[in-house]
Amino acid sequence: MKRRKLTARNADINRLYEESVQCTEFEVSFINKLFKRYNKTKCKSLREDFCASALISSEWVRHNKDNIAIAVDLDRAMIKEAKNTALSRLSSEQQKRIKICYGDSSKFNTDKVDCILATNFSYFVFKQRKKLIDYFKHAYKQLKNRGIFMLDAFGGYEAHQLLEERTKHKNFTYIWDQSSFNPITHEIKCHIHFEFPDKTARKRAFTYEWRLWMLPEIQECLKEAGFTKVDVYMQGWNDKKNEETERFYKVTKCDADPAWVAYLAARK
Repeated sequence: MKRRKLTARNADINRLYEESVQCTEFEVSFINKLFKRYNKTKCKSLREDFCASALISSEWVRHNKDNIAIAVDLDRAMIKEAKNTALSRLSSEQQKRIKICYGDSSKFNTDKVDCILATNFSYFVFKQRKKLIDYFKHAYKQLKNRGIFMLDAFGGYEAHQLLEERTKHKNFTYIWDQSSFNPITHEIKCHIHFEFPDKTARKRAFTYEWRLWMLPEIQECLKEAGFTKVDVYMQGWNDKKNEETERFYKVTKCDADPAWVAYLAARK
């Protein structure tokens, strides 16, 4: 059957977001590698904070029959979306190993887990240092002994600029729009737009109002919250192809690139 062409009218923005932004296979593989490296054992339980459609949690329980996942989000519409995702993509047995919970990730209590994940810069929603540390403290309490807390971050001098980045996909174009930035507070407003071959568009499909936290600040707050060690992983670069690789390397020093994405692994 011929696939229906995507337009602004018929496109599912959550599916477009997943295709544009998320790579669940990489996330799951990276968690497993780091946990094994740190603890010499397998990571079995995952909590996905600010889970949105809980795509990573779904991939986590699908990846291994012993894995369990807890997904938490404060957006009721996204919790509904996450449950639909689980129903459509997981077997009945896999669905038994995932819990999708409505709640505030900075306060919501669940069973302790091996790993907590806060990706897509979701914790940038906390604009005050105290609130960020309070969230980190709560994450610390929700981890088992020797658990790890994984976050991502972005930066570079382009992160302070007003710009639009366009990425073409097969049936649509993804646009990352940094629409405002305040150097005094580091408050940043970003939008995601989608454009389609028929010249229609979904403007501001998603909007984020964050504080752009820098790596030294994040590391300091994690340690103040009780984490004993924080490692930073930066994405590799292929000089021949002049593009980023899919591998991340633990570093203590890196170039002042115009734009970068990093992962932080905080150990209990």
